[in-house]
Amino acid sequence: MILLMVKEKKRPIKYRLKESRWFIPALFILSVILVLGSLGAGYYRLSLKEIISVLGSGDELAKSIIINIRLPRVLAAYTVGAALSVSGAAYQGVFKNPLVSPSILGVTYGAGVGASIAIVMGLSYFYIQTFAFIAGIAAVFLAYVLSINVKFGRKVSMILAGTLVGSLAYSIISVIKYFADTNSELPEITYWLMGSLSKANMRALSFALPAMAVGFVILMLMRNRLNVLTLSDEEAQSMGVSPRANMFYVVLASTLLCSGAACLSGTIRWFGLMVPHISRGIIGSEYKRLLPVSAMIGGCFLLLIDDIARSSLMIDIPIGLLISFIGAPFFYLLIRKGGLK
Repeated sequence: MILLMVKEKKRPIKYRLKESRWFIPALFILSVILVLGSLGAGYYRLSLKEIISVLGSGDELAKSIIINIRLPRVLAAYTVGAALSVSGAAYQGVFKNPLVSPSILGVTYGAGVGASIAIVMGLSYFYIQTFAFIAGIAAVFLAYVLSINVKFGRKVSMILAGTLVGSLAYSIISVIKYFADTNSELPEITYWLMGSLSKANMRALSFALPAMAVGFVILMLMRNRLNVLTLSDEEAQSMGVSPRANMFYVVLASTLLCSGAACLSGTIRWFGLMVPHISRGIIGSEYKRLLPVSAMIGGCFLLLIDDIARSSLMIDIPIGLLISFIGAPFFYLLIRKGGLK
């Protein structure tokens, strides 16, 4: 008995977390605390007690600031982080490639094309968001169609087609930027491509959240099949799972998540690559736990980054820039230690 107790104490933390029934509920509680705490973050900071006091008082101005400005941004940060993390985890599993991120099929630059077109047309933020969402889905659809006739393996063909579509979309964005008005349109396009949540509002959330919710539900319903899809195609077929059909549904669900995230926040690189590796290192590769853990860790992580972005200086720092500064060193450490899984 004593030897068993000693062995249990020496077990790595991640194995204890894999078996713990309280880790996911604890992560959920942490998420709620961070969301509430983030309502007070900003240039004008408020404590949790002050937030509750404001919401319960008759100060309509302060209440309006919290509900109409800070709450939509906090919710957008959490949902975008969750969406990118979950889609990244799904893509890495189904493509059997630890270097895959949500932008691998061109959704990010596709959304950038849609947003850039809407900006040069002088449309409102809602239409910029709509164009970005539709263009992101269209880019992935184009990559999927192009991959059908490519004479490589199915997964390699999709990655190559996605790279092609992403490069084409980036070129289109460059052309649009070249002809855009340098005083108004060009700065707005550039700022959108840096990634920011400064324009998030309830109308934007009501547009993006349903699509992201559908994508997340599809992946959660497929969680057992995702485990099978990480095996070879022959093994998956022997277990009664069609790799081709199920890959289509995974790509569809992940595209809904990525397009919804892109139309809310613009371009955020590295995030969907980093967080799934962090989550997998903590909780393991079983998708029943990996998907919700990735969602909550990603939501909390991006929420903290956004709190820093709007609290550290008097200006609103694009969160895409902060993520890039974190992502590159993280990736180097990951490959140096052989932590790709």
